[in-house]
Amino acid sequence: MNYESPKLIFKNIPSGKIGWCSPSNIALVKYWGKKGLQLPSNPSLSFTLNKSQTETIIDFSPAENNKCNISFFLEGIPNTKFAEKISGFFSRIINIFPFLDQLDIKIYSKNTFPHSAGIASSASGMSALALALCDIENQYFESFSTEKEFFRKASYVARLGSGSACRSIYGGLVNWGKAEGINNSSDYFGHEIRDNINPVFEDFQDSILIIDAGQKKVSSTIGHNLMKTNPFSSGRFIQANKNLQSLLSAVKYGDLEEFVRIVELEALTLHSMMMTSSPYFLLMKPQTISVIEKIWEYRKETNVPVCFTLDAGPNIHMLYPYDYKERVIDFINTELIKYTVNNSVIHDRVGSGPAKIAI
Repeated sequence: MNYESPKLIFKNIPSGKIGWCSPSNIALVKYWGKKGLQLPSNPSLSFTLNKSQTETIIDFSPAENNKCNISFFLEGIPNTKFAEKISGFFSRIINIFPFLDQLDIKIYSKNTFPHSAGIASSASGMSALALALCDIENQYFESFSTEKEFFRKASYVARLGSGSACRSIYGGLVNWGKAEGINNSSDYFGHEIRDNINPVFEDFQDSILIIDAGQKKVSSTIGHNLMKTNPFSSGRFIQANKNLQSLLSAVKYGDLEEFVRIVELEALTLHSMMMTSSPYFLLMKPQTISVIEKIWEYRKETNVPVCFTLDAGPNIHMLYPYDYKERVIDFINTELIKYTVNNSVIHDRVGSGPAKIAI
């Protein structure tokens, strides 16, 4: 697939402002390991969140000497580190959006969740940015004849900034990576799964326990690269494909027991890959283990179908059906809150995807 567009050059360079709000997502089947240019070594499956979002506004104007100048503001404060990251991202997509060299760009971004809260801000941030860029293209070049084309390209572009960002372009249950039995699945963009979903999963809840609010000690990029030499990687990729098929079946038939089993297995397998890489690393904290054991005890005693998952960090996402919301929140407040930083819990749920910001 090739979205390079050398014809997209402004005749009359505009000024304007466009913004998008895009959610983060939590992977149920994890992707860990890359090939080529930001392509996954195994397919993944995620729930798009609702309240955990990034709001991004691009303010653009004519550039001098056809050289793009980027300023980045996080929560209203200039951030040169992120500006450098965005500049690197723009260098990868300049053949897709060649008009960028004609613009001076100011990016204003803010999250509805605390930074380093165990929520994938790169997924929400890069997806919001990709949507805004595609919107600029569409506004001035009328590039897309359908909404489907617009969001597919946005997902393709978001992937080049952050792999998991391609899943945040869509709501609900989203696949990324070529997978057996999923029509239109691709390594190049995310794919929204709309059919064969039991109603119990349509309003699934996600309570995020902030065990540690610090920055990750190991970047995801390093972790993904270490899968190239991990002795268990080939078996892991086979396992992920099998787990994806099993999870899709569980979602179709409302099999909560199987859903719980696979989601927790995927979380622990992700961290086992980190612990068996060379160099190895451990991102879970003692409190993470304590909370996991408490969840297991609670589920056994009450038969409440609540499970945990983890991203590449110590913070815990508790997933459960809406009908059990009051009981699970009471459990969190009475038994688990003491393991968090400053009683930090974010209650979220499955969401419907990104939205344009009215400016």
